[in-house]
Amino acid sequence: MDQKATRLTRVTVTDVTTPMRSAEMNTIEEFQPPPADATVWMLVFVAWLVAAISTTGALFLGEVMDLPTCVLCWYQRIFMFPLALLLPMGLVPFDRNVIRYALPLAVPGGLVAGYHQLLLVGIVPQSLTPCTQGVPCTDKAIEWWGFVTIPLLSVIAFSTIVALLLIAYRRGVK
Repeated sequence: MDQKATRLTRVTVTDVTTPMRSAEMNTIEEFQPPPADATVWMLVFVAWLVAAISTTGALFLGEVMDLPTCVLCWYQRIFMFPLALLLPMGLVPFDRNVIRYALPLAVPGGLVAGYHQLLLVGIVPQSLTPCTQGVPCTDKAIEWWGFVTIPLLSVIAFSTIVALLLIAYRRGVK
């Protein structure tokens, strides 16, 4: 096995009721990730937490609070919901390639969220709105403290996930 990928540690298991004799000791080899992988694992874990909280929040706002969902919100959900399922699959057992699988979902999701936010604040003209039927994309269903909207929360979530995954990728590359 590649020594860079894994580090094996010997753990000694003894019976606590009898005195320790070296002949009676059993050894078990236990996998422990190297310190570099532990940092990368933690970054991917935090990215998963952000995706899981975002998914839970979107489901709560849509299903429990019955807030209408516009077309751009659906596209953002299409990119976010798989991240909440994909990222934990790469955590146990840890697979660095999960970063490569998650970034192609997080980056376009962030771009859609950014476009939605620019549309909401009026930088993008409403003539470029994909929401021609149903709920308008410029409708502010929630506005906390005068500026925090659902698309802004989505931009923050996707940006955080992309940043964490890029840092994890950089730290994982040897």
